Amino acid sequence: MTLKLIYIITFLFTLNSINAQQLVAIQKNLVPNGSFENYRKKSGSIKQAIPWSQIASVDYYQSPLTNDTTSQKGAKSGDCYIGLRFQKKYKEFAQVKLADALHRGTIYEFEMFIRLAFWSNASLKSFGALFSKTGYKSLADALKVSLVDSICKKGGFINGYQWFKISGKYQADGGEKYLTIGNFAPNVKKDMIKIDKFKFGFKEAYYFVDDISLIKAKEIVEKVKVEIVGSFNIIDEDSVLLVKNNIKVGEKVALKNIFFENGKSYILPESFSELNKLAQYLIRNPSMEVQINGHSDNSGTKFKNQKLSEQRAREVFEYLIKKGTQNKMYFKGYGSSLPIASNETDDGKAKNRRVEFEIIKN
Repeated sequence: MTLKLIYIITFLFTLNSINAQQLVAIQKNLVPNGSFENYRKKSGSIKQAIPWSQIASVDYYQSPLTNDTTSQKGAKSGDCYIGLRFQKKYKEFAQVKLADALHRGTIYEFEMFIRLAFWSNASLKSFGALFSKTGYKSLADALKVSLVDSICKKGGFINGYQWFKISGKYQADGGEKYLTIGNFAPNVKKDMIKIDKFKFGFKEAYYFVDDISLIKAKEIVEKVKVEIVGSFNIIDEDSVLLVKNNIKVGEKVALKNIFFENGKSYILPESFSELNKLAQYLIRNPSMEVQINGHSDNSGTKFKNQKLSEQRAREVFEYLIKKGTQNKMYFKGYGSSLPIASNETDDGKAKNRRVEFEIIKN
């Protein structure tokens, strides 16, 4: 009997012995990086909070503003959040491509948290989310049936400068791939309410946004804790992803079957099966923080090896985010500084060219 067959038999035996307390509700958030916690580098632009993009110029915050003295300063959760500015002839939008296209007729539950900035002298009557197939380009795209829009005609959205939730259900037309956040009123000037009528000057409403999610209504996925033989807890035909059941902080797991073009950081399609398994593993362990580590052999200069290893780690980092993982993640390139085999042979060099994920917090 082969070792692989033993793994499969053990796996099937354990499946038959699961009990009710081993079933856990897992809801995949279709909004990549919905809390804006993951970024390429520190910057004030939302472009660094991949894969988010902007229409106009959206601010990105990675810590509380020093002059914000309100009781709920900073992010709703974590460290990062964004800010959208609205003036009488100007408004901003944050936009992202969803982890999966929406299915026709399926009902989804949407929510996000917003907070009026302390310097605002106006508030908005409406704030919401648009779902579209190609992204928001003009007001003509803002069809009522494609919106989850909250309206507060009296006084606007102020709530004492504290975080509050905007939520709603959305029934998909089918094929929607993009989510856009902002104000979709035909005339933003008419949609603004001045907070202090006795203060003169132009009106500006500025809203912080955080913790955006979109999940299938009542979506339940079974998570099964299985008995582990050897070091596998994900078993398939190729025994692709090797992850220990009791993995500890500081432990590193090498990803097998990750392929790049020679000397480049572009991930080849043959890698997607492995990376998709890792994405599902992280989705089922949302509190886990990981770092993606890139390594190279000693061919070429140290500078080129360092740069390439970092670029490859970043590509894996971004792929996982786009697949819907909400875990806090980091990436780092080590070049050829940490070999695990001799660089004197082709086989050894192949082992040294690797991508790992390291557990930062379990």
